[in-house]
Amino acid sequence: MPKHHLVQGLALAVLLLMGLWCVAGPSGLLAWGENQRLLEQRQAKLEDLKVERERLKNRVALLDPRKMDPDLAGELVRSHLNVARPDEMVMQIR
Repeated sequence: MPKHHLVQGLALAVLLLMGLWCVAGPSGLLAWGENQRLLEQRQAKLEDLKVERERLKNRVALLDPRKMDPDLAGELVRSHLNVARPDEMVMQIR
């Protein structure tokens, strides 16, 4: 009879541990809200990165040597060489 109680006790302990794991484990019910919040943050970051990528793709297209944008060329020369004519006012917008 005591062996039977020991087996039942161990089975109950295993079931309780499995239940605890389902509630408080890394993918359990308590972690669900945190995972959802992280997903939303990462989706927002992904959208920001997509906008930045499109901006950079446009800038690269403007730098094509076969059809370089003269305004961008002037901007790059002035910003990298730190030159401007006396009658110019340089305003950088970022």
